[in-house]
Amino acid sequence: MPLSEEEQRLLEQMEEALATEDPKFVSTLRGASSRSHHKRIGILAILGFLAGIALLMTGAVTMLTYVAVAGFVLMLGGAYLALSHWRRMGEPDLPENVHPIGKSKGRASAPKHPGFMNRMEDRWRRRRDDY
Repeated sequence: MPLSEEEQRLLEQMEEALATEDPKFVSTLRGASSRSHHKRIGILAILGFLAGIALLMTGAVTMLTYVAVAGFVLMLGGAYLALSHWRRMGEPDLPENVHPIGKSKGRASAPKHPGFMNRMEDRWRRRRDDY
């Protein structure tokens, strides 16, 4: 029997509260830490980046443009994955929507790096509140 929406919401709130209070306990319950997962993907992305350099050079030497372009695309993808996962290695093992205490800057639902629309909504609210 599936949980009702109210029960699911209540369970999620309890999980968030537990993750906020004791992040080490939550990471222990999950098994492998997300840090090792991000590290593994980061290393594979670096290897992909190096393979992309080799492909780019091979395409340049053999004058096969499609091989060089494929190498360049592989380099870009590897660099993006490596940087994004390397940054996440330093974060604690928390669910994505839970922020550690003291890191949320006063608002529990505020994202770590607000997007364009969130910034525009904040500006609109401030402008409306000023009048």
